Amino acid sequence: MNKRFNRRFMLRGLGGAAVAAPFLSSVAEREAKAQSATAAQPRRLIVFFTHYGCLTNRWFPAKSHGELTMADYMAMNTLKPMAPFAKKLLMVRGVRNMNEWSFAGTLGQKNDPHTQVTGTYFTCHPVTPNAPNSGIDNIGKFDAKPTGRSLDHIAAECVNPTAGAPLLMQIGGVTGSSSNNMSVISWADDKGTIFPGYGAPSQIYSSLTNLFGAGAVSPDTYKVARGKSIIDICRDDLMSLQRIPMSGSDKQKLTKWTELLHYTTGTVRAQCSADTATKLGLTSTTVGGSGGGLGSDIDKTAKLMMDLSVLSAICDSNRVIFMKMPPNYVYKNLNLTLESHSVSHRIGNAGQGGTCVTNAVEMVHTIDKYYAELFAYLVGRLDGFSEGDRTLLDNTATVWFQEMSDGNSHNLNNMPILQAGDCGGYFKTGWAINVAKAQADMSAGNSDKDCADGKSTNLDAVGTPPDIASMPVNKYYCNLLNAIGAKAGADGYAAKGGTAPVTKFGKYDDTNLFKDGGTKPAAIANPGEYMELRA
Repeated sequence: MNKRFNRRFMLRGLGGAAVAAPFLSSVAEREAKAQSATAAQPRRLIVFFTHYGCLTNRWFPAKSHGELTMADYMAMNTLKPMAPFAKKLLMVRGVRNMNEWSFAGTLGQKNDPHTQVTGTYFTCHPVTPNAPNSGIDNIGKFDAKPTGRSLDHIAAECVNPTAGAPLLMQIGGVTGSSSNNMSVISWADDKGTIFPGYGAPSQIYSSLTNLFGAGAVSPDTYKVARGKSIIDICRDDLMSLQRIPMSGSDKQKLTKWTELLHYTTGTVRAQCSADTATKLGLTSTTVGGSGGGLGSDIDKTAKLMMDLSVLSAICDSNRVIFMKMPPNYVYKNLNLTLESHSVSHRIGNAGQGGTCVTNAVEMVHTIDKYYAELFAYLVGRLDGFSEGDRTLLDNTATVWFQEMSDGNSHNLNNMPILQAGDCGGYFKTGWAINVAKAQADMSAGNSDKDCADGKSTNLDAVGTPPDIASMPVNKYYCNLLNAIGAKAGADGYAAKGGTAPVTKFGKYDDTNLFKDGGTKPAAIANPGEYMELRA
């Protein structure tokens, strides 16, 4: 057998029982474990992240708790594209993200309304240094980093089929550096190491197929990527093994193991193929010429990235996929001339308060609607592939997260969160579920009050009052980790090799504890999942 064969392809889709089958003392035990391993499809987490919040009162439905039908989504101003998937959607209401910025630091640190928010978003850790706008150098404003890992890395370590990082797709190109962390969401360790991910579709396509880019690929890897059975690739070695003198019992075990190996790899290989990639519009020509940087066709790039996420899920190359829209972007495809950050501030720049530019609120809504269209595209693609008796979407938690609630007030309570897919039956779908005491008439915020008189001055008034929708996001992250199969250690935190349910995430689940920069001991006051989100 070719010594350069890529082991990831052989192990992908194989239950541990199938690999170990020849060495088990009982053939019956081997079969039972192998069938159990193949009966359950992989569970995945796919995240779509957008910057600068939204017009909350146009994004949320009038009903904050209860069943949401196709008609309900059609009545929503922003989320109409999601209507066809109403039965497979879960709108999580009543949630607050940690470490909210304000001038007084009332609900978090005072570094920066973006640096500390993105640094904390998927870590629930404060950022350091805690030195808000201190002089000309603005230390802490651009370079503050969290003290813990982000959700994508924690999840990938626990559930990926082979060792490796999550798949992070930076739509529009890789952003963030050691000198400007205002848009970084993926943190590889507790030392603030930025995880850049991929900024071009061609990079991801190459890593998926292992057939393009620099370096030769072994013939065996090529065959497996094209859909060949592991048994076909290993046939010569298998025949040599069968010729070795062995007992009748061992021969029977080897025969049964071979049959099981065929069974466990057949389904995955059938869809993980060049034909599937072509059906998704992914070829070396379409992907290789797509660019992917800020000067490229953002709509084309975004959809290519989403199609690549679908292919990655089908091939089970990564069970944790995050994709992020670019910050500070001019959406020329929407006929806009202002970049998205300035649009979110309504005044044509990143300042706070002043005279609104013409049609400022409608420009925000134009971007909101576009993001909804992209998310609908992703959800539709995932729902278009069968996986057993369900679809790829059904076995996945696909979540649209936004950096903040209203993009001008920069508030982190009443967060817009929309999930598609029940992740193998783990979540209840077809509903808006308000984890804040199931209140059905919760405020949707006041975004449309901004610029009503041509001014943007009372920023707090256009957000959601801080005492509304303030349940900690940490618990929802526990839901997501448990849904995809992560396990916790004795302390309740997700860990590789854990055996218990995940009940804790992050350093704090109370945003008031972030104010001093994280000097207080870790405290999770409200451990566990949101059980009301469970099916």
